[in-house]
Amino acid sequence: MRPGPEAEKKARKEIRMTNTLLPIEERHLTPDQVEALDKRRDLGHTFLVIAGQFAAIATILLLWVGQDLSYSPGWAHPIAYYFAFAVAIIVVCGVAGIVLRRGTPRLD
Repeated sequence: MRPGPEAEKKARKEIRMTNTLLPIEERHLTPDQVEALDKRRDLGHTFLVIAGQFAAIATILLLWVGQDLSYSPGWAHPIAYYFAFAVAIIVVCGVAGIVLRRGTPRLD
C-alpha cells in the first residue's frame, strides 16, 4: 500500500533538513552571511593561535623571571617586563579569539 501525500511531504522535509550540528540561528544564512561568519571564525582562530604561541614564549620566560626579579638592580627587570607583555598579549588575543569564535559547533 502506498503512503498518503502527507507522509510523502513529511519524508521530503526530512531529506531537505539543514545540518543539525549548526546552531539554530545559523541554519538559514545566505551565502554572503556564511562567508562573513567563516572569516570571523578564521580571525578568531588566528587570535587563539597567537595566544598559544605567546603562552609557549611566556613559559620559557617564566624560567628567568624569578632570577631577574631577585638579582637585577632597581627598576632594571627586562625579563619581567617581557613576561608581563607576553601575558598581556595572551589575555587580549585569547579573549578576542574566544569571542570571535563563539557559536562554533562542538565536535562530539
